[in-house]
Amino acid sequence: MEYTIRKMEKQDINQVQKVARKSWNTTYEGIIPLEIQESFLNSAYSDEMMRKRLEVSSLYVAEKDGKIVGFANFSPVKEEGEVELGAIYLDPEHQGGGIGTALLQEGIKDLSGVRSIYISVEKENKTGTHFYRARGFRVVSEFDDDLEGHITKMFRMVLNV
Repeated sequence: MEYTIRKMEKQDINQVQKVARKSWNTTYEGIIPLEIQESFLNSAYSDEMMRKRLEVSSLYVAEKDGKIVGFANFSPVKEEGEVELGAIYLDPEHQGGGIGTALLQEGIKDLSGVRSIYISVEKENKTGTHFYRARGFRVVSEFDDDLEGHITKMFRMVLNV
């Protein structure tokens, strides 16, 4: 599968929003009610929030045939070398081809001083939990999260690099 990983730019916002929506709707079907997904997506992936993310975090996109098919969002590296991986989302049609791994590796390579990467993932998100475990992440805790009034069961995972 031919694809390119690069830093996200402002003109990518619309395509990234579409990938986030499609990924969320597919991943969380039957786990998180659709109206809660939509409310979250409309807030967290609004044009304004995406512009803020571009200013304060590291975003990478995966592009195939001129179309964005995935993205990853990393926080700035903290003093202790810790980074929060806010998201790796792929268009469901492009999962399983190494794009998610390439996005993760690009962040590791590009972020100077990173020693550990943390992620919070919904426990019932079998695709996500399998992906992270297969790449060496381990569960360090479990917690409940309130997502727009819907309680989700979460894993806190870490990868030491």
